[in-house]
Amino acid sequence: MQPTRVIANLSVPDIGEARDFYVDYLGLSVEGLNMGWVARFQSPDGQAVVQLVTRDATAPHDSVISVAVGDGVEEAYEEAKRRGFEIVHPLTTEPWGLRRFLVRAPDGNVINIVSHKND
Repeated sequence: MQPTRVIANLSVPDIGEARDFYVDYLGLSVEGLNMGWVARFQSPDGQAVVQLVTRDATAPHDSVISVAVGDGVEEAYEEAKRRGFEIVHPLTTEPWGLRRFLVRAPDGNVINIVSHKND
């Protein structure tokens, strides 16, 4: 697997309320995505990025990080299965256009492995 980006996913009860802290206080001023249940904020130079998540829209578990793998999502999925890792959300093309799966790391954390069109 060749990760192209790793983003922290922070669990928040309300994105609108949390937005003020991350935008007004921390200065993460660029809203790269907001789907209501997940929003991504970053610094103007793109070096600092965080996603706020209320609850995953289609997966049964929330992830702690999202790992973008470009076109390698199918290979990453097969490798996770080969290694016996628990798949908590199967490889899926989501309604909002990305392809992903969620895997539980041996430490118990759930990781979102994702392929965006622009990775």
